[in-house]
Amino acid sequence: MRDILNDLEAAEKADAPDPMVSAQQSMAANLPKRFYKEAFVAAVHDAHGVMLDGKPVLTPARKALAVPTEALAAILAAEWEAQEERIDPRVMPMTRLVNTALDGVSQDIGAVVEDVLRFAANDLLYYRAPGPAQLIDRQRAQWDPVLDHFEQAMGVRFELTEGVMHISQSDQTLDALRGRVAHIQEPIEAAALHTITTLTGSALIGLAVHEQLIDGQAAWSKAHLDEDWNIEQWGEDDEAQLRRAVRWLDMKSACDALEALRH
Repeated sequence: MRDILNDLEAAEKADAPDPMVSAQQSMAANLPKRFYKEAFVAAVHDAHGVMLDGKPVLTPARKALAVPTEALAAILAAEWEAQEERIDPRVMPMTRLVNTALDGVSQDIGAVVEDVLRFAANDLLYYRAPGPAQLIDRQRAQWDPVLDHFEQAMGVRFELTEGVMHISQSDQTLDALRGRVAHIQEPIEAAALHTITTLTGSALIGLAVHEQLIDGQAAWSKAHLDEDWNIEQWGEDDEAQLRRAVRWLDMKSACDALEALRH
């Protein structure tokens, strides 16, 4: 951090047009150089790992970067192969997700499940706009099918409200949701569901992707329905769109991870 601040100060003294550029260049310069010629998938015990010139990639906690399916390992290997002069974790969302799953989630999957359930208790889909009519209709069209699916599947009824005042769900509903996610014991699967849930603000959207009711792009659109409505009315904010694009990379990787775990 001190190095970045020094670079910013130097840029300001030199009347640099954009000191953030200097900071970004400094960060890029500190990234490790690519030290390998080839990244590929290979068997690691009973799993599929990523090899760099024949040597296994390790997580930050020094575990083998190994996953249950070859399809998922291939995505990881492609991220490593795509690195150019330097290795940039910011453009390796699947590697970050799997590292988190292997080093962190695997130690306490229950805590991850509980966090998903906290979102389910206060889900985005429960809170509806009081107006205008077009937005209300759009929310009903995009959100109600997800709610209807889980109501029928679990035999419960979700309580909805207008505005942002908290609304409680019944114990029966919360217990049913708990049963829906408590069986998830694969760390990468749990990490992917948690990522989708936190990025969308909706455990129900996350579960809909997990259970193949909707795909990742549909989930992303549902989660940003209100934001997209405002963009239609008032126009886009460039910085907000950039942040959204960065978040989408993590969303897509989580969805891709779930899909790859099935193959």
